[in-house]
Amino acid sequence: MLVNNLRERYSPMYFLAALGAGGLAVSFFIYPMFLLPHPDTPMVTFNHLWPILTSGDNPLLSALVGIDLAVIALFSILHFWLLAWNLREFRLFRQTEAYQKLLSSNAEISLMAVPLTLAMTINVAFVLGAVFVPNLWSVVEWMYPGAIAAFLAVGIYALRILGAYFTRLFVHAQFDFAENNSLAPMVSIFALAMIAVGLAAPGAMSHHREINAIAMVLSVFFASAAILLLVIKVVLGFDAILRHGIAPQAAGSLWILIPILTLLGITWVRWSMGLSHQFGNPHHPTDLLLFTSVIVSMQVLFGMIGYAVMKKLNYFADYAGGAKSNAGAFALICPGVAFFVFGMFFLNFGLVMPKLVGVGSWVYFLLMSPLVLVQFKTLQVYFRLFGKLLLKPGPHLAAA
Repeated sequence: MLVNNLRERYSPMYFLAALGAGGLAVSFFIYPMFLLPHPDTPMVTFNHLWPILTSGDNPLLSALVGIDLAVIALFSILHFWLLAWNLREFRLFRQTEAYQKLLSSNAEISLMAVPLTLAMTINVAFVLGAVFVPNLWSVVEWMYPGAIAAFLAVGIYALRILGAYFTRLFVHAQFDFAENNSLAPMVSIFALAMIAVGLAAPGAMSHHREINAIAMVLSVFFASAAILLLVIKVVLGFDAILRHGIAPQAAGSLWILIPILTLLGITWVRWSMGLSHQFGNPHHPTDLLLFTSVIVSMQVLFGMIGYAVMKKLNYFADYAGGAKSNAGAFALICPGVAFFVFGMFFLNFGLVMPKLVGVGSWVYFLLMSPLVLVQFKTLQVYFRLFGKLLLKPGPHLAAA
């Protein structure tokens, strides 16, 4: 059972445990999304999966699809369970003095983990509807306004947190530069990018121009905010890191740029698709080859830098597998999920679409194999952290 009533020992960064479970659920949706044909819809749906499960023509494929759907369901249940736990613990935490201290410190920005996870919840719900609800796509146009409203509500919540945070900093000059020696504050950009990519989905897929335009404009707003803050936070974060060295317990934050790049990259792909099919704005397949290559290149670069630093600080041994604990360690899950997801976008939009690689060819699976390995390693780390931080009560939770 999960540890309950943490109160002062709770951290909003525990929401990343629910976020990680939701991200893993979405990552397993990527397999049928890109490996199975669905020519009549932009997403694979129950109507495409059910015939494969029941036909018996290819028992191996049926088994693989069944396993994949079971994993999606498992991590979705885990996501909602952890979300409910976090919302309950967060409510208790807000009644403590520790919460008031958080509101007057750099750590206030960790509250952005809440809208970040809520935005992921909407994505998980959409995936569950797509793969488990028959004929959902016949009424999907009715769902888009609801999805836009849901993401917008989460976005307004996120902007309220950011507004309070920056107002305090601007008015009272309470930002502690010495304690800013990590990229953990970039959870705010992560949240804005998650909202932007969610809003970009109706913008890419709706056949109603009004819905398409509304979603696209709102997506551009949140993406623009994310990019603006990204520039500011990267400059301030790296300045503090170079002056004071990175905080060992926050070393994992060096990888937070990987999921941010994934979300902004997918947002751009969705904008491109939306403008193409709705407004007749043609794009050449090689445009996506160049764009996705740039995103993957930056992800690999930050992945290598982060790994070298974390290895030097013994972060993996101490926080992922050792005695030390920190709620922020769940941030290790997001980069693994994000690299796998955008790696599949790169493979399918960057290489398959320009007809450089064929789906199902040996080259395709060879290129996909390191992505699968990253996903498998991410699963291992997730369950290790889940068991250590949430299932074993003890003093280590105070460090979270």
